[in-house]
Amino acid sequence: MQFNSNEIEAILPHRYPFLLVDRITNCEPGQFADGIKCVTANEMHFMGHFPGQHVMPGVLLLEALAQTGAVALLMEDENRGKTVFFGGVKNARFRKQVIPGDVVELHCEIIKRKGPVGVGTAVATVDGKKAVEAEISFAIQ
Repeated sequence: MQFNSNEIEAILPHRYPFLLVDRITNCEPGQFADGIKCVTANEMHFMGHFPGQHVMPGVLLLEALAQTGAVALLMEDENRGKTVFFGGVKNARFRKQVIPGDVVELHCEIIKRKGPVGVGTAVATVDGKKAVEAEISFAIQ
């Protein structure tokens, strides 16, 4: 399964400036999703993070990973039309700065679920190098 930005908007409730996934390149409902975030200097957070040295905030990279995982969950028939909420982050590691012009490849794999709560492992890479990795927990409502 692949989705463009318009199709992603039909799945996720997020909108500009907080929709942080531009494309889903692969998705297995309930299992994993792969996505892309194209970073541009026109994004609002670069006005203050940091003037003269733009760096995408790590928390926004984590949010992009969570949104990618949410697509995988919301593509399951029983979850369509629901909302996936961020439950927490464990073991986040920021390994590379993400700057305008980067194409961030996002991967989130769902590894554990109990009812509406679960955990995913998430990795963001740029040019094949890890930028961020974390364990993300979620709740579906």
